[in-house]
Amino acid sequence: MQKIHIIWADDEIDLLKPHIAFLKAKGYEITPINNGYDAVEMVREQQFDLVFLDENMPGVTGLEALQQIKALKPNLPVVMISKSEEERIMEEAIGAQIADYLIKPVNPNQIWLSIKKIVDSRRLIGEKTTSDYQQEFSSIGITVGENLNAAQWAELYDKLCAWEIKLHNSDDNGMQEIFKMQKHEANRQFSRFVSKNYLSWLKNPADSLTPVMSHNIVQQKLLPQLSEGEPVFLVVIDNLRLDQFKILQTVLEQYYRLQQAETYYAILPTCTEFARNALFAGLMPSEIKRRYQDKWTEEDGGDEHSRNNHEDFLLQEQLKRFGKSQLPHSYTKVTNLSGGKQLVKNVKNMLKNDLNVIVYNFVDLLSHARTEMRVIKELAEDEAAYRSITKSWFENSPLLDFLKTIATHKIKLVITTDHGSVRVHDPVRIVGDRETTTNLRFKSGKNLSHSHKSIFEITNPEDAMLPKHNVSSTYAIATHDTFFVYPNNYNQYVHLYENTFQHGGISLEEMIIPYAVFLPK
Repeated sequence: MQKIHIIWADDEIDLLKPHIAFLKAKGYEITPINNGYDAVEMVREQQFDLVFLDENMPGVTGLEALQQIKALKPNLPVVMISKSEEERIMEEAIGAQIADYLIKPVNPNQIWLSIKKIVDSRRLIGEKTTSDYQQEFSSIGITVGENLNAAQWAELYDKLCAWEIKLHNSDDNGMQEIFKMQKHEANRQFSRFVSKNYLSWLKNPADSLTPVMSHNIVQQKLLPQLSEGEPVFLVVIDNLRLDQFKILQTVLEQYYRLQQAETYYAILPTCTEFARNALFAGLMPSEIKRRYQDKWTEEDGGDEHSRNNHEDFLLQEQLKRFGKSQLPHSYTKVTNLSGGKQLVKNVKNMLKNDLNVIVYNFVDLLSHARTEMRVIKELAEDEAAYRSITKSWFENSPLLDFLKTIATHKIKLVITTDHGSVRVHDPVRIVGDRETTTNLRFKSGKNLSHSHKSIFEITNPEDAMLPKHNVSSTYAIATHDTFFVYPNNYNQYVHLYENTFQHGGISLEEMIIPYAVFLPK
């Protein structure tokens, strides 16, 4: 391994010879300098991995040298060493993005620990993560093979998400591949579990093993929050996977304290017109269609988002059913940048309400754009890149500006979604009539025909509380990483849609989704 090269600037550098000898014995290459000016010039001319700067040097001080070094090489880590414990100096150094701040006198082990923390932390964390996952690999494998219930599957998926993020940060490609295989097997088993139990959940909603689902999440989780007498902002980020939420959470926790983190199950099919309508109505799709015939648009009627044009009405009806008809509330749907900017401007008006609901569609739009646009597909080529681009959007979005603004008030923030998405790999030929729906992860129509054994078939839509297009309609729901393709132009469509993120079917990523409550710091 290449030696770590460190420049150490201190006007009393001769007194530090024992420290330098100690570090050289540990394998580090040290360049000692006795003033700040020479330190800056050497950084300009040579490559170093780390800089130690004494804060109180004559001529060019440590703080002045720090500013000049950061101007030359912003990413070069600098450790400030000072006799001063004055808060002003500490704050100025931290503001200049130092890597560490040490108080004199320092001993060699302190210096060594600082180097380890800065230079070797990524490698050491990666090695520890890999070691820990290796120890837990067998335990997870055994758990996947057990007869888990819905709550246990949710707990396992939460653990898998955490490992996926940790292993990506470890840069161990071999271990990442092993994890992918284990997660794939978990998804296969989960798909079998849901196919076996889903209809019984709907038939027995009061059973202790039936999970909270889209159509009862407001009743069971949100309404109790409203009963506490404090205003609540509910933000529904469309098509947000649990792993994506965990990444956004790291940004949110700069402004909020996580009070409660849970998951719930999206209904089938796991797509906007079914799951999100169910969330706002507090009813399953067939019940919505039966009660509000003029508010239900069939899957082929218009674009996907036009099938959710009545969410405000459905929410009002649900609040009315549960005795909250007089509750001051608002509903806002954001589908573009200008809508996001307008949302920030409307904060003052929203503060008058007990409940404010915001639907934010960006992540879903990103998913569709990734399918349709080559450049987005290359930017978000896998799950890790998909998380990264989602985080980048969030950090620079009007949504974060909005959340930062309301964080200055005593307001409870609830973040959730309607469904997630899964990266699909396995094409399944399916045949249907002209009226068969177009979604890649589920089909509804007459005379559906396929040969894949793991597809979840709903021969009587009423059992799944789904609307019928006609008296002989059935549903076919894709499982784990399959997607439906018609025989005509089969290879063309396989090439177009393979390795894209889709929703509508059964997978851990689509069904087990976040519900989190935050309080402002």
